Amino acid sequence: MTLLAAKKLSLKRQLLILCMGFSSGLPLALTGTTLQAWLVNSGMGIKTIGLFAAIGIPYTWKFIWSPLMDRYYIPRLGRRRTWLLLTQLSLFFSINWMSTLTPLESLEQFGLVALFIAFFSASQDIVIDAYRTDILAPSERGMGSAMAVLGYRLAMLVSGAGGLILANYLGFHATYQVMALLMVLMITVSLFAPEPLTQSLTKHDYSWTAPIAEFLKRPLSFFFLSLVILYKLSDALTGSLTTAFLIQGVHFTLVEVGAVNKGIGLGATLLGAFIGGLLMTRINLYRSLLIFGLLQAVATLSFALLAHLGHHSLLMITSVFLENLTSGMGTAALSALLMSLCHHQFSATQFALLSALSAVGRVYLAPIAGVIVANLGWMNFFIVATLSAIPGIVILWWVREALKNLSIKSI
Repeated sequence: MTLLAAKKLSLKRQLLILCMGFSSGLPLALTGTTLQAWLVNSGMGIKTIGLFAAIGIPYTWKFIWSPLMDRYYIPRLGRRRTWLLLTQLSLFFSINWMSTLTPLESLEQFGLVALFIAFFSASQDIVIDAYRTDILAPSERGMGSAMAVLGYRLAMLVSGAGGLILANYLGFHATYQVMALLMVLMITVSLFAPEPLTQSLTKHDYSWTAPIAEFLKRPLSFFFLSLVILYKLSDALTGSLTTAFLIQGVHFTLVEVGAVNKGIGLGATLLGAFIGGLLMTRINLYRSLLIFGLLQAVATLSFALLAHLGHHSLLMITSVFLENLTSGMGTAALSALLMSLCHHQFSATQFALLSALSAVGRVYLAPIAGVIVANLGWMNFFIVATLSAIPGIVILWWVREALKNLSIKSI
């Protein structure tokens, strides 16, 4: 149980979690949209550009090496700060290294360094998630999750849209050097960040299977695992084809979709995460998950109405706003749930495993969305997506008493 518990999340702690979220989100676009733009701008072929998508694999499999971050560390720095500084220093050197390369002249080295950035970024995510889990008391997790989402999204704006604007004036080499300098600021934050005072592990009482065994021996463990997988399934199905639906299904222009889906949508997501975190300081985890889950289903149903009515600008804006608002609220609650389910001795490993499970709906189940649309049409697809929220809500009700206990104490 964390010893840094406090009844309300202090401003200092909020800013710390915000910075951690920023550090986590910053490298993502540097191996995603910004990197892709650099490759296109350099004249690289589309087949090669497509292969660079595989660079994101470390994010999917990061739970494999997460036990190392629970077990090994430099005592003088502490269990979490050891890995924070190691991963952030590695990101600084890797991003700076990439800024010295030219894609067409050194393609293999360029791809390898991009993979290094993705690996160190995924590793940083592991330790930041564990740090947030260890340092926040149960009453702080909702707002803490909101601040993490806010920092993460702001960083994606900086390295994504901001990176592209900067590259237009300074070039991609200078842009990546600027991003490397931003990592120096994050390293400074980590140097002064307090180490969570949790019980340390010894070599004798740790094994690679210990985090899994500890989780599975708990009452209702399989119900909780199912809840993690299913809670945002409705949201995942809807989000997987929102852009395609707005363009192909109800015939809005690219400019309209870009302005509403990306502009208003991003703002609504950030607002939703903040509102969700604020509400979670006043209502318990079970009620938050229930209310936000139901609101996500209602937002999905609004797209079914849009599909029925056809091209309707006001309803389109409303549906996109509601979908992103409730998604932000649900994300904050789900993140708080994952933190609540982690034992502080194994928080790096357990959070990495649980977050991988929470992505199952988005990565493995959402791809069937296109098949549903092809067979049932857009309106029926959104009705199916709305109904897919029911299993998660039912499981949520089943474990309600256990969730109420998690709202007031740590594992």
